[in-house]
Amino acid sequence: MMHLPKDYLDDLLVRMTHHSSAIENNTTTLSETIAILLHRMIPARVAVREFFEIENHRMAFNYIIENIDQELSIAMVREVHSLLMDRLHHERGRFKSKENLILGASFQTASPTETPTLMHQWLQKLNDQIQQAKSQYDIIASVCSSHIEYERIHPFADGNGRTGRLLMMHLLLRNHIVPFVILKDHKKEYFQFLEYQEAEAFTEYAKGNIDKEQQRYNAFFNSVPEQ
Repeated sequence: MMHLPKDYLDDLLVRMTHHSSAIENNTTTLSETIAILLHRMIPARVAVREFFEIENHRMAFNYIIENIDQELSIAMVREVHSLLMDRLHHERGRFKSKENLILGASFQTASPTETPTLMHQWLQKLNDQIQQAKSQYDIIASVCSSHIEYERIHPFADGNGRTGRLLMMHLLLRNHIVPFVILKDHKKEYFQFLEYQEAEAFTEYAKGNIDKEQQRYNAFFNSVPEQ
């Protein structure tokens, strides 16, 4: 497992939580996110549901970090979702029981009956690709293409995007690669990757952001605490 300084983890937690939640239309600001996550405060303006979305993301993020040494499993996928949807959805941690869709998408997501089989096939393919990868780029490409496949299955009633983005973080960190944060300002571009299955373009987007994230990580790693 790569060394993850606490200050870096706090920084990553805030950015991942803020941007991933904002992509799903949570209106909590960055400063409010910091207040909730790092100072354990509840800003007056933040709605109850949006507070739980932020707080739950912290719990799911911490679960990912605590289990970095574990190979991704269906049980882990369901636990991440369960933590994210705590107090928000009655089917938390369980695959969808009804048909669902991605708003505005032109493709049909998997049916509830085929979802368990598709998810097990998805996971087996993903783990096999990572084991056979010959470079970091191969791993990043596998993570990105699998994320597109995961989102098109859309295995849960709600919370699929947040779950999927945390799973990418787990897969990268487990393989000693810093994660990347999909910025809320890049939402349209990100959704196009999913809609048109642009795995190669998504991989290039991820690689560019991982290079920037590595510089950020190095700054935290090399920083000397004040005496």
